Amino acid sequence: MTSQTRARALLFALPVGLLLVAAVLRLPDLATRGTWDSDQGHDMLVLRAFVRDGVVPLLGPPTSIGDVHHGALYYYLLSPAALLTGGDSPLAVTALIALAGLAAVLVTWWLARAIGGPVAGVVAGFAMAVSASAVDESTFIWNPNLIALSSAIALAGAWRAWTTGRPRWWLLAAVGAAVTMQCHVLGVTLLPIIGALLVADARGRPSGVERRSVWRFGMAGLALVALSFLPLVIHEVTNDFSEIGAALEYLRSGGDPASIGPLGRFLIVGARVVSWPLSGLLTDAPTAALAGTVAVIAIAVWCGAFGTVRERQAARWLGFGLLWTAAFLTFASPSLATVVPGLPNDHYHAFADPMVFILVGMGAGVLWRAGAAAGGTSPSITIGRIVAVIGVVALLGFNLTHQPPAVHPDGGFPAADRAAARIVAAGGRELTLRSLPDFKSTEAYGYPLIRAGAIVTVDGGSGPVAASAGALVIICDALFETAIGAPCGGPAEASVAPPDRYGEPTDRFLAAPGRTISIYRPAVP
Repeated sequence: MTSQTRARALLFALPVGLLLVAAVLRLPDLATRGTWDSDQGHDMLVLRAFVRDGVVPLLGPPTSIGDVHHGALYYYLLSPAALLTGGDSPLAVTALIALAGLAAVLVTWWLARAIGGPVAGVVAGFAMAVSASAVDESTFIWNPNLIALSSAIALAGAWRAWTTGRPRWWLLAAVGAAVTMQCHVLGVTLLPIIGALLVADARGRPSGVERRSVWRFGMAGLALVALSFLPLVIHEVTNDFSEIGAALEYLRSGGDPASIGPLGRFLIVGARVVSWPLSGLLTDAPTAALAGTVAVIAIAVWCGAFGTVRERQAARWLGFGLLWTAAFLTFASPSLATVVPGLPNDHYHAFADPMVFILVGMGAGVLWRAGAAAGGTSPSITIGRIVAVIGVVALLGFNLTHQPPAVHPDGGFPAADRAAARIVAAGGRELTLRSLPDFKSTEAYGYPLIRAGAIVTVDGGSGPVAASAGALVIICDALFETAIGAPCGGPAEASVAPPDRYGEPTDRFLAAPGRTISIYRPAVP
C-alpha cells in the first residue's frame, strides 16, 4: 500500500471512527436518557398540532424572559421527525436531535483539521464526540440542543470563505448563524463573530471587484438571516406586535436582575462558557472547570503568537470570539452568573462549544509539532508530545467517566407516560390541570395525557380553582417551593384545592423526584 493510499484510507477511517464513537455514546437508551419536563411537553404539543392539525407555529418556545419567544424555525427543523409518527413519538424527535449531535462532531473535526492539521482535527473531533455535555445536548428535546451543529456550520462556512477566497461560502455561514439565532435568542452573539471575519475578508481582498463581491454575498447572507424571522413578522403583524410589547415590558421592569457586579459576572460567565463543553456544570467539577478554562486561554494566546499563519489567524478569531461571548452574556444574560442546581442553562451558550473544541485541538496540534524543539533524543518522544498526550487523555478520561446515566433521574418521557396512565386511572379522561408554581406550565403531563386521548383543560389562575372540568390534577414542583410558599405533598395543594370543596385526593404520587401529582374529584353536594 502506497503512502498516498494509506493517507486516503486514514482520511476516510477517521470521520467514520468519530461518528461511531459519538453514536455509541448518544444513541443507546435514547428514550430514557433525556429529561422530560414542561419544555419538552410544550415542544411536542406544538409539533403534534403542526403535523396533525396543520397549525403552523409562528413563534418558537418561550424564553425565560416573560412572554418573549425563540424562533419558529426550531419547530420546522424538527417537524420531519414528528411527521413520521404524527407527533406521538418524542423518541423520533430526540433521535433527530441526536443525529444533529453526530453531525456537529463531524463538522467540528473538519474545521479543526482545516485550521491546524490532522492532529488538531482528531483531538477536536474526539473531544466533542466523548464530551459529557455534548452527549447530554444530544439526548433530549430542547431548542438550544441544535445550536452546536448550526454554529459549527456557520464557523466552517466563514472559515472556508476566508481561506479559499470564494465568497459564496458566506451564504452557508449565514444559514448556520440564522439557525443558531432562531434556536435560541442568545445565538445573536454568534453574528458579530461571523461578521468580524467577513469584514476582514473584504478588507483583505486586493481589488475593488473582489471586495464588492464579498460584500454582495455578505448582504445576501444578512438577507437570509432576516428571512428566517419572517414567521415572527407575520405573528407581530397579526397579533398587535405582542412580542415587541413583551420585550419592552421586560426591559421596563428592569430586565434580569444581576446578583453580583459586572467583573464578577464576567469571570463566572466566561468560565461557564469555556468549561461547559470540557467538564460540564461549573459547580459540579470546579477544579476541572478552572483547569480547562486556563488551558483554553493559554492555547488561544500561545497559538495566536506561535502557530502557523493560519493557526494564528484562527486562534485570534476564536479567542476573541469567546471573549466577546463572555462579555456579551455578562450583560445580556446576567443570571448565568448564578448556578441553580436543577435548572440547566449552560446549553444557552452551546454555540461556543465548537470554538472551544477547535482551540483544544489546535493546542494539541501545535504541541505535537513544536515538542521536538523542546529537547530529547527522539523526535517522537518529546516534552510537547507528552504534554499533549497527558492533556488529551485527561480530558477524554474525565468525560468518559462522567457520561449521562442510561435513565435520567426524572425517568424521562416513559415515566411521564406512566404518570399519565395513572392520572387517567384515578381521575378519568376529563381533566383540569393546575401547576404549582403558577408560572410553570402543565405541559410535561398535558402532552402524554392528550396523546392518551384525555380531554385536558388548563387552569392558569393564581388562586384557588373555582371549578374544574372533571377531575382536578395538581402538579407541584418542589424546586419552586419558596415561590409557592408551602411544601408540596399537601400544604401547597390545599391552597388551590380547598379541602371543603375537594376533600382528600383520590391519588397522590411522586411522578419524578420533587414532582408531586395529586388527583382530586370535586366533592358531591
